[in-house]
Amino acid sequence: MAKKIGIIGSGKFGTTIAKLLSENVDVLLYSRRQEVTDEINHHHHLFGIALSERVFGTSDKEELTRECDLIFPVVPSAFFRKMMKDFAPYLKPHHILIHATKGLDVGDIDLEKVKSGEITLLPKDVKTMSEVIEEESVVVRVACMSGPNLSAEILAGEPAASVIASGFQEVIDLGKSVLQSNVFRVYGTRDLKGAEWGGVLKNCYAIASGMIFGMGFGYNMRAVLIARAISEMVRLGHAMGSNKKAFFGMAGIGDLIATASVNKSRNFFVGEHLGKGEKLEDVLAKMKEPAEGIRTVIIARAMARHFNLYLPIVEILFKILYENMDKQEALIYLMNYEYTEDVDFI
Repeated sequence: MAKKIGIIGSGKFGTTIAKLLSENVDVLLYSRRQEVTDEINHHHHLFGIALSERVFGTSDKEELTRECDLIFPVVPSAFFRKMMKDFAPYLKPHHILIHATKGLDVGDIDLEKVKSGEITLLPKDVKTMSEVIEEESVVVRVACMSGPNLSAEILAGEPAASVIASGFQEVIDLGKSVLQSNVFRVYGTRDLKGAEWGGVLKNCYAIASGMIFGMGFGYNMRAVLIARAISEMVRLGHAMGSNKKAFFGMAGIGDLIATASVNKSRNFFVGEHLGKGEKLEDVLAKMKEPAEGIRTVIIARAMARHFNLYLPIVEILFKILYENMDKQEALIYLMNYEYTEDVDFI
């Protein structure tokens, strides 16, 4: 492409996408902090990561939207809507946005009140990031980037893959052309909602898997968790309007296996330290970036209750995180929970 590709968000994954894109195109990385853009422009480093000279930094929203037709927003879900409102005056219908945020938006609803039962969360209150983009801007062509994308491994140059999901085939093709390389494969799907919900829900189960690891259990238990997690993801994702098939691809089981297997993911990290007996607030205090699963557990439980879906892992995880349920008691409960059959969700 003749024009630069934009990125909104200078966190770890935004930096990772910048590194991927710079193999093929020039990149303009937006950060609100001038010291970050100076680090990029003067030293070509961020988070200790060496960046190509094809990566440039800016703190100017107008510059980013003027210079870039294709933009990757990579902002935590709790701040995504505000970011879109800030950028909306500069975005035009010709812009294309491919977000890489694996979280959900509930507008102005206080999740603390949802957690306590003071407020009932309804499906109409829960939005994916593509829906937020459509609500807050005039952008029409929207997509998400999802899949098993652990930043540390991608930055180390290890082979990896992702999926671009969009209702527009030209957006999928464009995403492939700017991201794909000899070590990074990009797939496409037209099921945008399915890809988003797959990427969102796996964060809950990554916390649970990390907790099993932190408690000292091995691969058998984590394999059981992953298998049962898929059934819960399919049920809730389908209830929210996505196709069941989406959860058996890169953005579903692919992402789940990666983030629920090793402590390179933030959500697994949270679970691991909880499993070792640490308190949630102490674990979160150690983290520079949020673990999306912490918020998602609250939302997923509320949606499961609305649709009368009993998701044992989500329910027990909620009780551990927010009601001080004993982890050993939780494990005994799950081991004795009577599932009707092994595969009952297809």
